[in-house]
Amino acid sequence: MEIIKNKTFDAERSLYHVVDANIENCTFAGPADGESVLKEARNIHVDQCSFSLRYPLWHVDHFTLDHSSLDTLTRAPIWYAKNGKILNTSIESIKGVRECDHIDISNCKIISNEFGWKSNNIQLTDSVITSEYLFLDSTNVSLKNVNMKGKYSFQYMENLTIESCNLDTKDAFWHSKNVTVKNSIVKGEYLAWFSDGLTLDHCTIIGTQPLCYCKNLTLIDCKMIDTDLAFEYSDVNATICSSVDSVKNPRSGKIVAKSIGEIIKEGSIMEDTCEIIVTK
Repeated sequence: MEIIKNKTFDAERSLYHVVDANIENCTFAGPADGESVLKEARNIHVDQCSFSLRYPLWHVDHFTLDHSSLDTLTRAPIWYAKNGKILNTSIESIKGVRECDHIDISNCKIISNEFGWKSNNIQLTDSVITSEYLFLDSTNVSLKNVNMKGKYSFQYMENLTIESCNLDTKDAFWHSKNVTVKNSIVKGEYLAWFSDGLTLDHCTIIGTQPLCYCKNLTLIDCKMIDTDLAFEYSDVNATICSSVDSVKNPRSGKIVAKSIGEIIKEGSIMEDTCEIIVTK
């Protein structure tokens, strides 16, 4: 392996198509303000480096990015990359990861609007992330032990698993398919409208008008807090081990809850066959 150590690069494509290299304690910044410093690299390990130039890791294959930092000037840093690991790294770049495949991200701190778009086979673990439109239109994604703050998260996604996470979001899971969330807190407004195949297992759900217009919706021993006008026009099977502020015109299935403040069955534009049982 070639060793590139303790150097500064700022020229356009400084290390273009570098292959089989350890890149250690290098700085990618400077007056030349060059783009695409590591474009098309293969089999590289980047350790303890700092980035302040645009598009540094495009079309990279088999890479590790460890104990490094990407600042706000490192716009769109990782696109079209595959077979990578991002570890112990700070990412403050807008559009951090896009159209990537097989990327494992662990123990990272990320502030990146539009992170993870149109990607496949992404694992995010033991990390903190702030992002609007997180993982838009991505597939085969998993999150575990993640603290997330965002707005329009996980929209148009397919095959997503989330475990032991704290999600502070807004219109999450809209138009998503085949999503399972376990042992997590999900706080938001208008949660998961138009989703298909969403399962919430031992979760706490917080926020107004959740889970409307859903197909194949399942809740397993969940708590619901400040959740009014829930389940409108949804096909749902739910066991809820708390009270629900109000339920409005669920379409089909069965809802079992400890208590329901108000069951609203009026003004429906479709037939309502859902069974509602209050156990308290």
